[in-house]
Order: sequence, then structure tokens, then C-alpha cells
Amino acid sequence: MTSSAAVPVPPSALPGDELLDALLVGTPEEDSPVTHVHRLPVRESSHGVWPTWVPTDLRERLVSRGVRAPFSHQVAAAELAHAGQHVVVATGTASGKSLAYQLPALSTLAEDDRACVLYLAPTKALARDQLAAVSAIAGPSVRPAAYDGDTPQEERDWVRRHSRWIVTNPDMVHRGILPGHQRWASTLRRVAYVVVDECHAYRGVFGSHVGHVLRRLRRICRRYGADPVFVLASATVADPAAAATRLVGAPVTAVTEDGSPRPGATFALWEPPLTEKTGEHGAPLRRSAAADAAGLLADLVEQGARTLAFVRSRRSAESVADQARRILTDRGRPDLVRRVDSYRGGYLPEERRELERSLSAGDLLGVATTNALELGIDIAGLDAVVLAGYPGTLASLWQQAGRAGRAERESLVVFVARDDPLDHYLAHHPRAVFGRPVEATVTDPTNPYVLGPQLCCAAAELPLTDDELEEFGGDAARAALEDLVATGQLRRRPTGWYWAGRGRPDVDIRGSGAEPVSIIEGSTGRLLGTVDGDAAHSAVHEGALYVHRGETFVVDSLDVEDACAAVHPESPEWTTVARDVTDLSIVDVSTTRRLGTVTAHTGTVDVTNQVVAYQRRRVGSGEVLAEFPLDLPARQLRTRAVWLTLDERALQRAELDDLAVPGSLHAAEHAAIGILPLLATCDRWDLGGISTALHPDTGAATIVVYDGHPGGAGFAERGHAVLRRWLTATRATVASCECDSGCPSCVQSPKCGNGNDPLDKAGAVRVLDVVLDELAAAGDTEAAEDAAVEEPDPLGLGGPFAQARAATSAAHSRALRRRQRLGSAPAARPMRGSRTPVAVPDEVAPGTEAEWSDVEDHADTDAAPDRRTRPVDDVVF
Repeated sequence: MTSSAAVPVPPSALPGDELLDALLVGTPEEDSPVTHVHRLPVRESSHGVWPTWVPTDLRERLVSRGVRAPFSHQVAAAELAHAGQHVVVATGTASGKSLAYQLPALSTLAEDDRACVLYLAPTKALARDQLAAVSAIAGPSVRPAAYDGDTPQEERDWVRRHSRWIVTNPDMVHRGILPGHQRWASTLRRVAYVVVDECHAYRGVFGSHVGHVLRRLRRICRRYGADPVFVLASATVADPAAAATRLVGAPVTAVTEDGSPRPGATFALWEPPLTEKTGEHGAPLRRSAAADAAGLLADLVEQGARTLAFVRSRRSAESVADQARRILTDRGRPDLVRRVDSYRGGYLPEERRELERSLSAGDLLGVATTNALELGIDIAGLDAVVLAGYPGTLASLWQQAGRAGRAERESLVVFVARDDPLDHYLAHHPRAVFGRPVEATVTDPTNPYVLGPQLCCAAAELPLTDDELEEFGGDAARAALEDLVATGQLRRRPTGWYWAGRGRPDVDIRGSGAEPVSIIEGSTGRLLGTVDGDAAHSAVHEGALYVHRGETFVVDSLDVEDACAAVHPESPEWTTVARDVTDLSIVDVSTTRRLGTVTAHTGTVDVTNQVVAYQRRRVGSGEVLAEFPLDLPARQLRTRAVWLTLDERALQRAELDDLAVPGSLHAAEHAAIGILPLLATCDRWDLGGISTALHPDTGAATIVVYDGHPGGAGFAERGHAVLRRWLTATRATVASCECDSGCPSCVQSPKCGNGNDPLDKAGAVRVLDVVLDELAAAGDTEAAEDAAVEEPDPLGLGGPFAQARAATSAAHSRALRRRQRLGSAPAARPMRGSRTPVAVPDEVAPGTEAEWSDVEDHADTDAAPDRRTRPVDDVVF
């Protein structure tokens, strides 16, 4: 951790464009990793006037803290909330969304000395930051306090009885407040506002659970005579009013016109170069995003630029900070080494507070961080942000990028692409990043695996009545109640539905309910932590490498029945990757779109998955050292899927013989899974897939992409709704990749159950061409999709093929010219059946870090992501 001793004042950082030039000094233009530079313009502020209902003393406290006049969006949202309307303010990072709910809420608390506010945050860091902020401006009778897992038991009663601004989270509402609502009666009858901060974080299955928690909260408040106004704050998302309405279960008005000032920024897209190393099946690999991020962090610190480097895992946060320190040491700058640190979940609270203080004060110049610093924490005056890999959604990308430039200083943002299809696509299609709406937030409150358990929770709190069912899903809720009565979980009485079980329903809103597996050090009996039950087979199988707070352990045994894994400390030069086999059967078909020789479907599927082996891979290169068999039970997942079937005519048009079909479908499936997160608020780890030359349930060549959550999470349906855009981007990614026969940037998957074999990159392009031709021939597909997603051109492609082809051709031309200057490029030749000339370089390359193996740390657990199953990509012969 950083020292609190006095440090030298750093030199003034350069403006964003000059910082970028300094990073590229000595790099020939043809070898530049920068694929695009975008200039974010300065935005002038737009102020409003203080609402007349704001108490004078509150206004004076805000003015004394530098808020001389509110921004226009703050006033608009505050006026709506004060008038009793549910409202979501969806504006940019550092736009002052907090004041939009603080004004009406604190004004009401000043007028009514019995009123109170519930504030919900998705992370503890954000909650503590907002607790400090509201404490600084609230009147003495408000007594803001936290009620979360860190609150000592002896303090919880005091919070419930005396605090009028309770800072908590959806988990505590679900487990701590609603089940014991009788004890909370005096508080719940006085709730005037419920603040849901950073509500875009509630998506997928977790978001669907949170939606029901909020419905249950509204229902219990009504029981005690309260009807609170919901004020939601969100990063910029597509259709925030609809997303917030789905979350709350009541109409919500959106305020989206941002009145805050924004300093200019330089935003660079950066793709690490190919190296001479190879990975699986000899595929070319790029230098890792983590290695480039560490070098950029060191360079920026040398320039005196206060910098955050966002990475994808806890392990990478430690690694990038350590690499940056080593680089500075090698350059003879020991004075800067202690000004670089890491920040992630798992540190003690006091350690994290010290890091936050040091970063804000400028004692720290560079910090490698997980998404734990993405939300809410006010860190002013940063000069640069480095994003090591796409964070999963454009909303998160802009949230992280917005951390720079908070002191009205021009900043630099560098997005470093990982060796991944989506990152590769974004690096070469800047219109998919700049100037297009961000994704729609996907939630599905009618998911039966969410709805049933939540109805049980509601019935256990108060008997459910028929007139309440519309709020919980209408006909879907009625059908779920019939099933719950049939299975004996609920009882139907003339007055409603009653909970029939003992105790309270045990519902995990962050997972599918599988029992967590405890990780125990065998020699000492020390409990190291837990792993979600659904991820245990792939994360802590016998022989797996497990990482905890920078320490590495090897799993000696996994006891599936007792949900316990025994480990011993070890620091090998390898990491592990699980291998699985998957079988999929179609349960029912919901929608069918016939597109000539191709048909698109959505429906319910059963996925049977079994971890059967694991590989040891060399750290640094990803080279496979050995593979070991495992004997673990199979598990089944019923979920939602989108799938394509291709008849014999389609395969003939794609020029595929019997031997080429499996690899071509498999490669197209991998690439499609890699690109779907661009259009749905998910990560590729939220998805699974399977492809086969002849599926027994369809009788045809089939590609399936499914949600990796019980009951589905809405991602597959989203892919079906934007099928043309999804597959156009997929085709462009595969065709534009510089590799010869497939690599991690296009068709190889980090979680393929078949070891990325077989894969046919050229065949995948031809398959996608046939599907896209059929979509184009359908005529009204583009208009229907535009209406469905309310985005004129969300991928920035400008049409079904034109822009994608142009970008593909430009990328290849640039790569070919670079190779020819180096004397290593073959002549350009077209792929068989491809519409775009493809340069096939003869150099191959790998990264310097085995990032694929970082599954267990894929998301920072402190930021409360979904606990998810680990679906795999697979191919069936």
C-alpha cells in the first residue's frame, strides 16, 4: 500500500493530444498500435435556477461547497421528483446526478421531521462515498447511516430507529428489511423517497431479481401507508425510461439532457501488435492488453499524469501495477515506483479508504483497478484513463472513460483491445464506439427462475392477493402461482396465496441458488473464501489453480456433495483451463422467422454440461503443457436461446462440403458469441453456444447461442431482435482479422469445450454471407429491427454491408502495406466465397499473458456482478 508521507509535486500533465503524442514517440507511423483517434469536444454548462421549495439553509450549505447554481438536468429531475413522479436521471459521468435526488429528498426531510429516505447502491465503495457526501450537506436531524453487511449488529437497531437517510443495497432490502418488515414498520411508513443509484448496474438475472425486490418494497411500504417516490440515477443507456420502468414496476420519466460542462478529451483506440508467439493450434496471438496497459501506465506516470488503468480481473490489477513499477525501476525512476498501486475488491476497508484518499490527493499518480472504481466515487482531477479490454458494455466504457477530466482539464483515454473478437471489432470500427447510443439494459422480471422464488418471498412477507399480480407479471405471475401451489410451496386461500414453507424462502438474488463451495486450506483449515456453486466445477476442480488476494493455491480435491474444496499453497509456472462437453435439446419454440434457406428461432432449451478435463497452460504464452481427465457429474440448465438452421441449399451456396461444415459453423458460433455483448448488456461469459452439422431436434445444420442463466436473461432474445446488425458485425470481425486460419481476435474462444477444434475461418465468413443475404432478401428486416431497438444505426455500419465492407477493406489494406514494408507480406488473395479481399500475413503472434485463464476473476466481486454459470462454446459432430 502507498505511504502517506509527503511526496514531490508532479509536473503539470500535458493535454490529452500531447500526452498521446508523447506515448508514441519513436514509434514509426506504420507500426503504430493506434487504430483511430477521436476528439471529444468541450461541452459548455447549462444552469437552472434554484427551485423555490429548496430550504434556504440547504441552498447555503451547497453554495458554500461550490454549487453556486444547479445544472439544468439537476433542476429538471428534482422538480419531477418533488412533484411526486418517479424519475431517472441518465447523464454522463461526473454530471452531478447526486444533487438531482439530494435536492428533493433533503428538502422533504427538512419540511417533515418524520420523513426518511432509503438510498440503494450496487457497491459498498459507492455507498460509503455517497454517505459522506450527504452527511456533509444534511441537517442535524437527518443522521445519515449505513445499513449493510459491514454494519455491526449493535449499530443496526440504532440505524433502524434513528437514521432518516439509510444507505443500503438491494441485498439488505431483500434479506434484512423486507422479511422483518414488522420491525421496520416505523421506518417503512415514513419512506418518502427511494434512491436507486447507478441503476444501469442492475441487468440480466441479477437485475430481474432486483426489479422484484423493488416491487416488494413498494408493496410493503403501501401496507404501512407510504407511497415513496423512486429517483434513479444511471449512466447513459438506451431508453432509460423503459429500463427504469421495468426495474421499478411503475412508470418512470427520464431526464437525459446533460447540462454539466465537459472538458475536451482525446480518445485513442489501441490494438497491441502481433508477436512471434503462437497459442492453441498455432494461432497467432497479440501482445496482451495487460502488458500494454502496464507500459502505458508507467509512461503516463512519468509524464506526471494522474492515471487510472481499468483491467478485467483482480489478478490483472495486481499484475499491471507490478509490471508498471518494474518498468519505472528499470528506467531509473524509483521516486515514482511508490506512487503506483492497485485497487480491487478483497482489500480491507481501511486499506481502500487510504488508497482513495491518496489518489484524490495526488499522492498516487497511477492506479491499476478493477471496475471497483468505476461507479460513483468522486476522484477529481485525473488526467488519463487506460481501459485494458472492453469492460462488457458501452455504458461501462463511457463510465470508466469519464473518470478522466473531472477538474475541467483536457484528458486522454486509451482503449487497449484484448485478443478477443469484440475488442478487435471495436478497434477497427470506431463508429461502433463513438456517436452511437449505448446498449439497452436487459432485464426479464417474468423469467420463471426469478419470478417463482420472488413470489414466494412476497407471499412470505404478506399474503399475495389477486389485485397485486399485475405488478408482478400478470398472466406470467398467475401461471407461476399455479405451479407453486402444485408443488406445495404456496397455499391458495380465499384471501390470497400464503407461504407454505418453514422459515423464510432462501433466494439468492445474485445467483441461481446453487450452494456456494467453500475454499479451505488443507494444512490449516483456514477458510479462504467461496466460489459460486455453478462455477465450482470449472473454477475449483481437482488440480485447478485458485487465486486469493494475490496468493496462488492448487486444488487437491473437490467434494461436490459437501460443497468444499481443499487447496494447498503453490506458485506454479502454469495456469489451468477447464474443458467441458455440452449437449443441447430444444424444449419449445417461441418464435420462428423463415428467411429462405435459413430459419431463425427463439425458444427454451435444456443444456447438459459436464466438465471432463482440464489443461495446464504456461503463464505468459498460453502454451498447452498437458491435459488431465476429470470425473465430475453432469449438470443441466434450462434457459432461453436463439438459433439458426441452414438447409442443404444454404450449405451449397456457402460452398461447404461435409468436412467443412462443422468447423465453419463452429467458427461462426464463436464469433457471434464474442460480438453479441455489443448489442446486449452482457459479457461473453453470460452466453454459451453449440453448433452441429445435423441437430436431432432441427434435422438441419444448426448454430445455437443461449443465455448462461436459468430461465434466460433476455440476451438471446436481444440477439434475435437485432439479428442483422449482430451478424453483420460478426462477419466484419472475422473477415477483417489479419490472421490466416483463426485466432483469439476472431473465431477462437477462451472457453471452448472442444479446444477450438475444428474451426474454419473462411467457411464461417461464407456461412455468415449466406445468412446475411437471406436477411437482406427479407426486405423489411432492417426497418423492423430499427423499430424494435429504436436506434437508427447502432453499430455504426451505415447499411447492411457497405460500411462493414469498407472498414474491413481499409483494415486489410493498412495491414498489408505494413507487412509489405517489412518484407514479410504475401500477395493479397480473396477468401473463397468472401466478398472482401483478405490479406493473409505469414507472421503469427501471441500475447505475453494468459488472460484467457482468468475466469474466476473475470469480474470484480466487490462491484456485485451476477454470480453466473460458466456456459461454454461447443461443437457437436
